[in-house]
Amino acid sequence: MPRLLRKYLPIFEWGRGYGREALSNDLIAAVIVTIMLIPQSLAYALLAGLPPEAGLYASIVPIMLYALFGTSRALAVGPVAVVSLMTAAAVGEVAQQGTAGYAVAALTLAGMSGAILLVLGIFRLGFLANFLSHPVIAGFITASGLLIASSQLKHIMGVPGGGHNLLDIIGNLFLQLGRINYATLVIGVAATAFLFWVRKGLKPMLLKVGLKPRMADIATKAGPVAAVVATTLAAGVFSLEGHGVAIVGTVPQALPPFTMPDLSLDLMRQLFVPALLISVIGFVESISVAQTLAAKKRQRIDPDQELIGLGAANLGAAFTGGYPVTGGFARSVVNFDAGAETPAAGAFTAVGLAIAAVALTPLIYFLPKATLAATIIVAVLSLVDFSILRTAWSYSKADFAAVLATILLTLGFGVETGVMAGVMISIGLFLYRTSRPHIAEVGLVPGTQHFRNIRRHMVETDTSMLTIRIDQSLYFANARFLEDYVLDRTVDCPGLKHVVLMCSAVNEIDLSALESLEELMHRLSDLGIKLHLSEVKGPVMDRLHGTHFLKALTGEVFLSQYDAYSRLHPSNAAVA
Repeated sequence: MPRLLRKYLPIFEWGRGYGREALSNDLIAAVIVTIMLIPQSLAYALLAGLPPEAGLYASIVPIMLYALFGTSRALAVGPVAVVSLMTAAAVGEVAQQGTAGYAVAALTLAGMSGAILLVLGIFRLGFLANFLSHPVIAGFITASGLLIASSQLKHIMGVPGGGHNLLDIIGNLFLQLGRINYATLVIGVAATAFLFWVRKGLKPMLLKVGLKPRMADIATKAGPVAAVVATTLAAGVFSLEGHGVAIVGTVPQALPPFTMPDLSLDLMRQLFVPALLISVIGFVESISVAQTLAAKKRQRIDPDQELIGLGAANLGAAFTGGYPVTGGFARSVVNFDAGAETPAAGAFTAVGLAIAAVALTPLIYFLPKATLAATIIVAVLSLVDFSILRTAWSYSKADFAAVLATILLTLGFGVETGVMAGVMISIGLFLYRTSRPHIAEVGLVPGTQHFRNIRRHMVETDTSMLTIRIDQSLYFANARFLEDYVLDRTVDCPGLKHVVLMCSAVNEIDLSALESLEELMHRLSDLGIKLHLSEVKGPVMDRLHGTHFLKALTGEVFLSQYDAYSRLHPSNAAVA
């Protein structure tokens, strides 16, 4: 039982050695992250189309649950930009923004995402996220960053707007140019410019005036809070609400309430695909951040347990007034850089946010929504990285096409279409590449027992023997490709007596591939050519022993390619 508890509750693992130094470091990290998360949580709730308090609620209980079940010691869980945008896109299809049904649908989406993640974790299906290639994910996040930033321009300009794709958003903004609220525009532009300057210029300036690096770093992370305080004071003192400046207004002074998702089958059917996509995207983003940070301290991340931790966090959000959450890049990096030692830092952050939800919400009554929009814009533009296009173009034209298609589809048709396209493109690329495996004809390197590609090296070959090295496992999608390749080669070799398949890179042969090999063997036999295998791996041989293929094999199975070469052409043994 203790081992089982440590497996599913990692807190029993890291908690055993928890000491005063770790406590001190975790508390300091929690203070820094809490300061950063207060405006960020409010802003992401705005992006999701929810009341600002929903962002705070989604950052309290989910963090605590992840601290219990997660394996990363630095990952900070909560609302993130991409998932918030996906939430708005999904929930906006089933309920009108601002209604109680919209909030309930967001809870339901979080609950379904949590359930999906838990099921994937319990059945150890974390590998499914690997079907989303990194270039496609990078393209999707870049496009999402542009969509998110453009969607917030309406708050910067103080005009109505909307749309699920870039063309709709820009078109609607263009139609509203005559209704710009200039007081809102000044606040929005000033806040955006200030936050960009904070990211790039504040820390060097503070270091230049003699502030210690740690304090300069804390001050830089607190930059968004300074923007919030300044613009809130300006809106209150000058009564900007009366001049058309949209403000946050009343935010309940309360801890997260107990809420219930809507479990009606019709709503769950409508939200299932978005919940699945949010789960996959959230997990991919989270595990990437967690593994990157863990590697810096030589720590271990268990992907399947991460699924359970994120699943528990999302279920927590569903029952406490939140919406879907995942591990965020920016907040996790801040948590790591601030010195977080264990997931307890996240729990302390949750306590800080709970205090803010109870005690500080009256202070943000006059907070302009334009400031929150500026916070979002500055945060998400750091995600935009068009260099992935240049990198993909120079390395792989297929990957470039996949990245470009994902970006264009996301911008042109919206987030959900972009995600689904990314998944399908990733799987399509995998199937295309594996359906045409690299096959090399190899020969003996003179003076050695090594065999290399005849197109790349000066090697010895014999017209009576054809050796094919297959650089991939054989399965239903590529078995026919190998069969056609070998038969086409036999046409060019009239004196051919032996075909040897060098299987050093073959990790598996499925039933379709086995049947294709049998057909190849029979067709070669009709031509008077024997089929041989060499360097077959143990697990593959185990599977073959359970079939009649080896008994019917016209040739032999050799331990090494050199053995095959020597046995089939004894005169060459002396040369080698």
